[in-house]
Amino acid sequence: MKYGVLGTGMVGKAIAGKLVAIGHEVMMGSRIAGNEQAREWVSAAGSSASQGTFAETAAFGELLFNCTSGSGSLEALGSANPEDLEGKVLVDVANPLDFSQGMPPSLSVVNTDSLGEQIQRAFPDARVVKALNTVNCRLMVDPARVSGEHDLFIAGDDGAAKQAARELLESFGWAADRIIDLGDITAARATEMYLPLWLRLIGTLQSADFNIKVVH
Repeated sequence: MKYGVLGTGMVGKAIAGKLVAIGHEVMMGSRIAGNEQAREWVSAAGSSASQGTFAETAAFGELLFNCTSGSGSLEALGSANPEDLEGKVLVDVANPLDFSQGMPPSLSVVNTDSLGEQIQRAFPDARVVKALNTVNCRLMVDPARVSGEHDLFIAGDDGAAKQAARELLESFGWAADRIIDLGDITAARATEMYLPLWLRLIGTLQSADFNIKVVH
């Protein structure tokens, strides 16, 4: 299967690398053609990897990942041809972090809206699934980094899209019974608003290798 990963940062590289490792063709997208980080990733990843612009990546992928900075996600996706997003599952991994006042960051979208919802409204023909945005990028693709059972959340309006995302997450190593469906895309508010606590925990634990488990 062909996947398009928008974003050349740590998250994009982790997800794109995992997809190649489990046998898929992957294009990594960036704002401009020939992005240095994307070229370096392609060189290391091998023949199943390629790179292009955001628009080229959206056209290439049968399923897409938004791994761009939250502040630039709408612009990045907006550079794609609308027909190249139509009907495709778009897994939104981004968080609307605002670093304008320094650390720790605040959220630029909060309470009554979310980045996930903004993306779904802006691109109504895409099938947006919010997922993976509550864990570190290394844990996203290797949940065994944290021992024992721990949980991952998904949200979206399209049931079939969520099922496709769920199956992909299972291929990353996530246990089926630890992937919790929170409902429609408005649940992205909850997972995005978890980020301030997640960031504080990193500081306290001095590690990003942690996750949460819902006990009931």
